[in-house]
Amino acid sequence: MNEQVRKIDRRKAYQISLSGYDLINSPRLNKGTAFSDRERDVFELHGLLPPHVGNLEEQIERRMQALREQPNPFNQYSFLRDLQDTNETLFYALLLHNIEEMLPLVYTPTVGEGCQRFSEIWRKPRGLFLSYPNKDRIDQILSHSRYDGVQCIVVSDGERILGLGDQGAGGMGIPIGKMALYTALGGIHPEHCLPVLLDVGTDNEDRLKSPIYIGWQQHRVRGEEYDAFVDIFVNSVKKRWPHVLLQWEDFAGSNAARLLARYRDQLCTFNDDIQGTAAVATATLLSAINVTGVPLEQQKIVIFGFGTAGIGIANMLVRLMQDNGIPEEEARNRFYAIDRCGLVMENGKDVRPEQRPYARKEREVRDWKHSGPEVTLLDVVRHARPSVLIGVSGQAGAFTEDAVREMARNTIRPVIFPLSNPTSRSEATPQDLLDWTEGRALIGTGSPFGPVNLGGKKVHIDQPNNSYIFPGLALGIVACKAKRVTDAMVMAAAKELARLVPTQTDKKASLLPSLSDSRRLSRSIARAVGRQAMQEGQSQIADEDCLDRELEANIWEPAYVPYERSPHSRGKD
Repeated sequence: MNEQVRKIDRRKAYQISLSGYDLINSPRLNKGTAFSDRERDVFELHGLLPPHVGNLEEQIERRMQALREQPNPFNQYSFLRDLQDTNETLFYALLLHNIEEMLPLVYTPTVGEGCQRFSEIWRKPRGLFLSYPNKDRIDQILSHSRYDGVQCIVVSDGERILGLGDQGAGGMGIPIGKMALYTALGGIHPEHCLPVLLDVGTDNEDRLKSPIYIGWQQHRVRGEEYDAFVDIFVNSVKKRWPHVLLQWEDFAGSNAARLLARYRDQLCTFNDDIQGTAAVATATLLSAINVTGVPLEQQKIVIFGFGTAGIGIANMLVRLMQDNGIPEEEARNRFYAIDRCGLVMENGKDVRPEQRPYARKEREVRDWKHSGPEVTLLDVVRHARPSVLIGVSGQAGAFTEDAVREMARNTIRPVIFPLSNPTSRSEATPQDLLDWTEGRALIGTGSPFGPVNLGGKKVHIDQPNNSYIFPGLALGIVACKAKRVTDAMVMAAAKELARLVPTQTDKKASLLPSLSDSRRLSRSIARAVGRQAMQEGQSQIADEDCLDRELEANIWEPAYVPYERSPHSRGKD
């Protein structure tokens, strides 16, 4: 812990060096009205607080009432950001006690608007803005003692925020939100989490022209200068925290896979858009297979939107098919990849190297009847007759009624996952998908949707959000002190989630467990990840008993503990 607080294990108390305003204004230490009378005496808090001595349960009730009185989700998001910057223990207790209600407010879909309007609501420092003009100061910025306890970093450059595009410095809402879920869902102590925004400018003209924009108001740095800046950042991180976990988040497709490939063997790192999305999509598809009874290797899978997320999903499913004994070429042949120029073809326009293994040959579609120069989704559905349709395109309404109805004509239980978020960018709404398939579709959406109507009954819609995966993945990496993040460790997370889905025992159940059970899920996933790391020689701990002890030690519960005055106190304000 930092110099302001030191735990006394035998008394289960903290020694605190702050007092008065400094103590109340520390979000990690503030208790608000829950400071005891004795603590008010010791830390000169009388008069700064109202006289009532409350407790955490009362504060949760009061804050929930105030939250629910906010007029819209964005105001609720802003309210919660203020609470996080005022009293972290209360913020996380609120999340943990109301996961299903709170998750859409602190993360998708509301975080999208939070990023778009980030400059309006920014008030207090949280995380680090590392801007291009400060590239020579990064070592100095990271060196402060307040960051001594950092074990996990989520970093973005704000260029591809959800399906909303370039938000510049406003993209900081994503690392802040991800780190909040590391703690709320995974149990990782907030002191160990550091959100980072690499501010290399923005090409969003609205931000560049805005007088209230808080970022560096220049067009984006690109090319060699961009790469050199990222390299400075990564090298500074490696020097400051040799064993840190670095998660890449919402980088543009042209950079995301490239940066992961460059640095994955230099430090412990993963990209959630590529690997986390793949893991949760894989687990949810395996859950749907429990219902349909059609083995994975017999599925025909269309992936609409074949950027980093789509390729990541395809690659993980191919590896899983290979594990089941299917040759790689045969496994890849089960996929139909559709990007902005239609079906990805061998000699097609703008086909990237990472897409080529899934590109179709001209002879394969020679006899297909299609109206235009591009092979569309409807063309693919009509001729290939897929059983699975996954969307990661960010194109609202891309799953058209004609295409979905055609799919339903050829598949008894079509599996359809419009995974793009926020909600406004979903490829289809669950209500439409059920209507167009006579209620037969098995649906999972990237953003939350309320229950929909099916034959006069309300039907729950599952949300294969990455939050099922990355908190447990991170907890396992931290607990086993992993040296690197391997593909097999991410696969272990996916398989463990698939093992825990309700459809393992009930085909009529939801495809995914309740989010209210997130901490138990994260711990199980963390254990699976840790075991896989040990098998691959990536763990710095020796056995499963040690892993369990480390898991226990790394799970933080949001609760108030007694404070005592440090002998090194600063004295009165």
